[in-house]
Amino acid sequence: MAYRIAQGSTHNQADIAAFLERLNHLNQDAAPEIRDLFTPYGELFVARAPGRLDVMGGIADYSGSLVLQLPLHEAALVAVQRQSALEVHIISLGADRKHRATFYPLAKTIGTGSLSYQVAREYFKRNSEQHWAAYVVGAFVVLHQERGVNFPQGARILIASHVPEGKGVSSSAALEVAVMQAVTAAFEITLEAREMAILCQKVENLVAGAPCGIMDQMASACGVENRLLALLCQPAELKEMVALPEEITVWGLDSGVRHSVGGQAHTGADYGSVRTGAFMGYRMIAELAGLKMETGAPGKPVHIDDPRWGGYLANLTPTEFEQQYAPHLPEHISGAAFLERYGSTTDPITQVQPERTYAVRIPTAHPIYENARVQEFASTLNSWGTQKPETALMRLGELMYQSHASYSACGLGSTATDRIVELVRAAGPTQGLYGAKITGGGSGGTVAVLGHRGADAAVASIAAQYEKETGHRPHIFAGSSPGAAAFGYLKLTP
Repeated sequence: MAYRIAQGSTHNQADIAAFLERLNHLNQDAAPEIRDLFTPYGELFVARAPGRLDVMGGIADYSGSLVLQLPLHEAALVAVQRQSALEVHIISLGADRKHRATFYPLAKTIGTGSLSYQVAREYFKRNSEQHWAAYVVGAFVVLHQERGVNFPQGARILIASHVPEGKGVSSSAALEVAVMQAVTAAFEITLEAREMAILCQKVENLVAGAPCGIMDQMASACGVENRLLALLCQPAELKEMVALPEEITVWGLDSGVRHSVGGQAHTGADYGSVRTGAFMGYRMIAELAGLKMETGAPGKPVHIDDPRWGGYLANLTPTEFEQQYAPHLPEHISGAAFLERYGSTTDPITQVQPERTYAVRIPTAHPIYENARVQEFASTLNSWGTQKPETALMRLGELMYQSHASYSACGLGSTATDRIVELVRAAGPTQGLYGAKITGGGSGGTVAVLGHRGADAAVASIAAQYEKETGHRPHIFAGSSPGAAAFGYLKLTP
């Protein structure tokens, strides 16, 4: 079966061209489930959503920080075809020609309006091998819950993602956004880019059960090619895009250590425990500041009337935090002691576990200092023409190194990402490299590197040295591409 583009543009994206070629030859595939996925005469709706490189901001997004994100060249591609059966059939193609397939019976849930987030989350939690499908079927669940959509038909979905998993570059957000864009196009549901991102965050938080902030989905949905998406996460306020001067660029170097937002370590720090610690700190600061609050039912998020900081920890200045609040925050506290004293936090996503011990002071400090760093980073780029480029680059690099150190202080560093940062420092300005930091949720994943445009050889040399030391050849993320909203979608007809 061959298809033609009836609506939309490929935007000259090579991955889309290859995906369309694959669609045109599905009937030749050796795997019958792939060969027979789409019916011969139905329309297809194709969407594309990129991963993102976290240049600055990272784990401060859930505390209301400004973040700066670059949409990557690598993207997730999704084709959706409506089908009469109230089922979702999904095939995800692997880069090694392997694939994963599953189906989900919508008829017993969304079709009758009986599906809750908890039911959906528990359904996918039961089978770890099928949990990946939560990021896909979650689009149907969230559209049903938040927009009241009762789907009259099901869907057949083909996925080909080129965003590597576990690298800290938002493979899950790219998948969620691409699926949401394709599903809404297929079922004629209108969403603005910002709303699409917010709904996709709900897919991750409430269906897949991962406590991510909003920046990943916003970057994938709303990003602009070769621009840093500036997002004030209060909760999702888009600022003017920040242009990278022509003489500088950023790369990503994959450490080979898998990152997972949803991971829950029983000892030490993980993304979820650091996030919880930051919200614990805000709850304590609110009481120290005499803010009014409503505790609500046990285990439910507390509501704080906060005219001073607007409900966001990142709005505290480093000075007032150090002078007025830091001395009163514990380094650590047990979950049981916190719950007995304070009841709960304001976070609707994470819950304080009584049996765990949480770091508080450092996770609380991170978003406060990070927000200040990101604001200065953006200001330096926006005033590029008024300063000496070398001086500005040195300052940008120092801010990235400071951010990296703060991750480590939170317990979200890793020896692998530390080594890549060390190699960048050693290469330094003489080789055109000025800064580096761990990205996203930390604990592995990818390192963002800042340098002169044309310093690709220095980056490749660092990758080669890292491979020599560790045996892992880092994937080098280079280049950018449009976000899902800028790309739009393709309507294909046989």
